[in-house]
Amino acid sequence: MSSTRSRGELWRNPDFLKFWAGETLSLYGTQITTLALPLTAVLVFDAGPEQVGFLRFMQLAPYPLFALLFGVWVDRVRRRPLMLGANSLRAVLIGLVPVLAAMDMLTQPVLLVLAFGIGVASVLFDVSWMSYLPGLLRDKKYLVEANSKLSTTASSADAAGPGLAGVLISALTAPIAMVVDAVSYLVSVVSLAAIRTREPAPASAAARRHLLAELADGLRWVFGDRYLRAIAFVGAFCNFFTMATSTMFIVYAVRDVGLSPAQLGVVFSLGAVGGLLGSLVSGRLLARHTPGRVYFWSLAATFTGPVLIPLAGGPRWLVLGLFVASFFFAYGGLAVSNVLIMSLRQTVTPPHLMGRMNAAIRTLLFAGGALGGPVSGLLAGAVGLRPALWVIGAAAVLMLLPVLLSPVSRLAAMPEAPSQAPLDPIDPIPERTRE
Repeated sequence: MSSTRSRGELWRNPDFLKFWAGETLSLYGTQITTLALPLTAVLVFDAGPEQVGFLRFMQLAPYPLFALLFGVWVDRVRRRPLMLGANSLRAVLIGLVPVLAAMDMLTQPVLLVLAFGIGVASVLFDVSWMSYLPGLLRDKKYLVEANSKLSTTASSADAAGPGLAGVLISALTAPIAMVVDAVSYLVSVVSLAAIRTREPAPASAAARRHLLAELADGLRWVFGDRYLRAIAFVGAFCNFFTMATSTMFIVYAVRDVGLSPAQLGVVFSLGAVGGLLGSLVSGRLLARHTPGRVYFWSLAATFTGPVLIPLAGGPRWLVLGLFVASFFFAYGGLAVSNVLIMSLRQTVTPPHLMGRMNAAIRTLLFAGGALGGPVSGLLAGAVGLRPALWVIGAAAVLMLLPVLLSPVSRLAAMPEAPSQAPLDPIDPIPERTRE
């Protein structure tokens, strides 16, 4: 089937369009919280790099803590109800920030607790939607196109969201601006509830095994597959350096460079245009070049981007230009690689292991991301913000060697989907009925 026909069929899939629309709106809203949470700590509570790093840790710590457990849960039940519950919870928790701020009851410990709760809901939603998408599409040949569409709108949110967030934060203060994000999650709940495609029935309770055995299945699958194993290793370091750079950049830009929230949002927005362009061209790149070549060069851009931030010096226009270029390359590379990686993960994994595979991968990826905030904060507290950014950037460049040696970088074509699911009594439903 041609890619043109695939695109046409997806545009005629109303349930995918509902999911896509709801996810797009919530992603735009998320950009406000992504910028407003750390700025609340910096501007309202005068937090230093260590405190901001710990706040970022509280947002991401739920991934390594709960993703594996949620993965087993996702494989045992229908995924859409979990997604509805997760986004409802995020709407409530994010909405509490402006409410408590207006009542003068928002404190730094409360902000940390809310950040952790938002992270827990995000884990559940992320593990669920990645496992839900293949069943919603019904055919894996649409995965690259669907992931490309989702990546494009995510990148457009990265591009437009921070600028809007900066303006709202400047006008309303950081806590109050988060009400827009809370509303976006409520709209996402409505769009998910409108989906009519019925998921296959989950496995019966009699077919389930002990929790630890099911957790081991997911880990065994990831570490037993050379592509998934390599993706998890490189991805963990990618998330570490990305989170370390973005967390310390916010403090560095406000404290040392003197950027306002609106200027900071513009830098992120212009830089995120790279992600939008990367998402738009990812399908064409994968059609014209081998997956291995696309994987290496996209991650090369991602890992070299951070070094441009501490390199920035001289006239203010040059400093701002290098800041934008740093995020342009990093976001662009991530957008292209994410489409490839997500499609590869969903292709090589049978449906009955999809939730546990996604959970195991997310655990490893976000364990790296969770450590990026506090490690960079401690480093900046010890040596200063700019020297810490130099160390982070130089270490990121060194990651090009394991990327080059990865088996994914040697892929000449996407591997075949497994023809038969491995023996696993958790899911008696034949694989073909899940596609």
